Amino acid sequence: MKPSETDLYLPVKTFLEAQGYEVKSEIGAVDVVALRGSEDPVLIELKLGFSLTLFHQGVARQSVSDTVYLAIEKPKGRTLKANLALCRRLGLGLLTVRLRDGFVEPLADPAPFTPRKSPRRKARLLREFARRVGDPNKGGATRVGLITSYRQDALKCAEYLNQHGPSKGADIAKAKKVPTATRILAADHYSWFERVERGTYALTPKGAEALEAYQ
Repeated sequence: MKPSETDLYLPVKTFLEAQGYEVKSEIGAVDVVALRGSEDPVLIELKLGFSLTLFHQGVARQSVSDTVYLAIEKPKGRTLKANLALCRRLGLGLLTVRLRDGFVEPLADPAPFTPRKSPRRKARLLREFARRVGDPNKGGATRVGLITSYRQDALKCAEYLNQHGPSKGADIAKAKKVPTATRILAADHYSWFERVERGTYALTPKGAEALEAYQ
């Protein structure tokens, strides 16, 4: 039999009552309300899985109480991590319910969120921005085939090899102003280059096709 949202209620009610709350369902627009003494009411929205509607409901309940939880059936797959991060970002708590035995696991408590900045990611972003020549991509495009500064340097190497034939990385670096030319040729991330002898590389047919396509 297919589970329903009401199957989540009893495990959540039992979980909260074990912590001293009085619990009632369907109070106004709220799926579950729990009270304990003079504390702020705990509001819980029940859904079998994550959805935009569920997050909308959770955010709307924050106008009533600061203590709002989303409760869902314990998910399978990789959806949990990203949605848990979103719950924390929105200041929502999260409970998961294992329906086969009613086990409730609290994964996040409601709390104000302050994003932790990553200086390393910021530096990498600004470095790529500075190194990128022009604006060769369209915003919103997929990652496949994007013109990065690395790809631009690889294309410069390909251009030189196409014009001059097999060459050393040092010569390309000097002529094309690509300090990492030798490293790019050796790494050959795009299968554009082949080593013909020590320190000397030539353009592959795939490299010639890529050069023609990007030009």
